Amino acid sequence: MRDQYDAVIIGAGVIGAATAYELAKLGYRTLNVDRNPAAGYGPTSNSCAIVRVYYSTFDGIALAWEGYHYWKDWVKYLEAEDERDLAQFIDCGCVVMKTDHNGNLEKHLRLSRELGIPCEEWDRSAIRERLPLYDLRRFGPPRAMRDERFGEPSGGEIEGAVFWPTGGYVSDPQLASRNLQRAAESKGGEFIFRREVVDILTAGGRVGGITLDGGVTVRAPVVVNVSGPHSAVVNAMAEALGDMTIETKALRQEVVHVPAPPGFDLASCGFVVSDSDIGCYTRPETGNHILIGSEDPECDPREFVDPDDYVRDLTDQSTVQAFRYGQRVPTLGIPSNLRGVADLYDVTDDWIPIYDKSCMPGFYMAIGSSGNQFKNAPVAGKMMAALIDYCEGGNDHDVHPLTLRLDYIGREVNVGFYSRKREINAESSFTVLG
Repeated sequence: MRDQYDAVIIGAGVIGAATAYELAKLGYRTLNVDRNPAAGYGPTSNSCAIVRVYYSTFDGIALAWEGYHYWKDWVKYLEAEDERDLAQFIDCGCVVMKTDHNGNLEKHLRLSRELGIPCEEWDRSAIRERLPLYDLRRFGPPRAMRDERFGEPSGGEIEGAVFWPTGGYVSDPQLASRNLQRAAESKGGEFIFRREVVDILTAGGRVGGITLDGGVTVRAPVVVNVSGPHSAVVNAMAEALGDMTIETKALRQEVVHVPAPPGFDLASCGFVVSDSDIGCYTRPETGNHILIGSEDPECDPREFVDPDDYVRDLTDQSTVQAFRYGQRVPTLGIPSNLRGVADLYDVTDDWIPIYDKSCMPGFYMAIGSSGNQFKNAPVAGKMMAALIDYCEGGNDHDVHPLTLRLDYIGREVNVGFYSRKREINAESSFTVLG
């Protein structure tokens, strides 16, 4: 580790590592600092790592469509080998049930067609053909188990779904982060682990570097906050909260893993499935299991926590998620001793991330990205590198926002969409779906 760099990146999760890689490709000497023992070892390691192209906003869906191509062409993107192998993208496709909650996906279909994203509308017979164990009766809106109506059909059936073939999941999100670390290192980037940032230095009205535990000082004219659930703490350390209209908070989340029921062949019908009628999303999990997560319906409590002090064991929430999925798949076996993970999201007020500069010159933020931005990590890294280069080149991103060219899909996006100073975006789902 040197005592001076062009940019210090706080965090080595999947977006922090991607930012380092993209900055290194631009010629920046970078250092990633992470309190964990390895890249992607924090909340990234417990990410569901779903790659999907359906969002409720144009910018969200455009970025996701661009991001899909990076995962699809992972080897080419990295330009480097990893002795521990490369993460695998399971390109199985995503099914989303049409519900009143998502407007029967009319907006998602319109945006997909505008951007040329392949998609198929399925009627009930097509759903039953592809997912033969599904009970298509409506149960929504999702309810808490204490509700006496929990599990009772609410009338009628799901009318259809949309299948996006360009989607799936990454089998090992921590390995994907390590791949990005190796790619960054191949371009000159450096990483240091098991060290904590205790202060952010300022000099002459801008950041000047960081101080690590033990009193070690590292100088850099650029510091990037990609610290996940600790983002608000790091922002405060940098005195960068002054003009932010969007906040970030650490939100505790659970996912549960249950065995696939008899006759449920994940090799042939192992799609990612989003189902707001029961408030759950699912994907195949290792060992012929099904991963079940919550889509944050109103009945599920949101538990904002201290990122250094929260319950890491599963609670009754995991049981709720398993039983909700059991409404859709009546033959699902639910073990008495459920397995899964509890970890943190770093979320903004509208669940859309902040990719931006700050009021402290030289201090940048890629935050509020948990839950739905893993899929965008490579393109988010490219966006942050372009933003840093743009601002450090003397441009005022607040007045003249950067426009980023998305090379794969041939579109441009206004990076100001992800501003720290934006109004809460009313088009957001205000859930993990973004």
